[in-house]
Amino acid sequence: MSKHMRAAVVIGVIGSAAIAAAIGWHKPDTSAAIPSALAADASKKPVVFTPPPDSEIPKGKFGDMIKLGENIFRHPDIYAKSYVGNHLRCSNCHLNAGRLADSAPMWAAYVAYPAYRSKNGKVNSFEQRLQGCFRFSMNGTAPKLGSKTLIALESYSYFLAKGAPTGDKLAGRGYPKLPQPALPFSYERGAVVYAQHCAACHGTNGEGQSSGGHVVFPALWGPQSFNWGAGMGSIKNAAGFVYQNMPLGLPKSLTIQQSWDVAAYIDSQVRPEDPRYLGSVAATRKKFHHTKFSMYGKTVNGVLLGQPDQAKSTPGVLPK
Repeated sequence: MSKHMRAAVVIGVIGSAAIAAAIGWHKPDTSAAIPSALAADASKKPVVFTPPPDSEIPKGKFGDMIKLGENIFRHPDIYAKSYVGNHLRCSNCHLNAGRLADSAPMWAAYVAYPAYRSKNGKVNSFEQRLQGCFRFSMNGTAPKLGSKTLIALESYSYFLAKGAPTGDKLAGRGYPKLPQPALPFSYERGAVVYAQHCAACHGTNGEGQSSGGHVVFPALWGPQSFNWGAGMGSIKNAAGFVYQNMPLGLPKSLTIQQSWDVAAYIDSQVRPEDPRYLGSVAATRKKFHHTKFSMYGKTVNGVLLGQPDQAKSTPGVLPK
């Protein structure tokens, strides 16, 4: 390279640096910035957020869509019945119509998407996440993307998240992550907890309770409950929900051990088939349930859990 060419390169570099300085940009020093940023993020306290009241729902078409979303959320059997395959409601797992913190509130979920989900190995949009609720928790059929049902639910969640920050941890998102119990969770101890604290509302056989043709307390297993693909089928998720929210109106009245035990008992009962069934229980467990927190594919009291149509042929509590 000639000395003139070298000079031109130097001038070009200096010129680029000058331009960068003029516009306030410089190459970040990544050697230290990344670790310190991660450390700062880890030490950040979760942001406390309160969703707006229904009185702030706007007038007009958008407000009508928000109201429809809330109606679907509270009564999917009426407003989205073609997509629902059981007697559950969205508000059974997302209490106070998706408003209650530590009960998987919708305002916290909305600002968390798009997000990668290990469940399907993809980055999911919020609408795709809602599709999963219909397919697994509601044991039904996923509405098509862009359908009025999904747009209404998305509008309602968007409204609840009004003013919520993005990129921050929100206090109360999802269900609490409980520490591991002192003793391994137990079906037998869970049966005692269920009889003492849960059966009065959810029924001895987990069938739930109805009044005047309307479900008052949801079925926790059997043909009218969530299927094996639902998030509540994970003992870990169920334990966090129970500890924080059950019995209804008495949060944290059960111990951490009791919560793990009763979650294990509930998730060890028969329920509708996983819609991702691969032709055998063993193959389906290996692909989708290979975790200590799932009872799918396990034998409890002589019954192999997860067999097709099992909830129809073996309703109620498994024999002891």
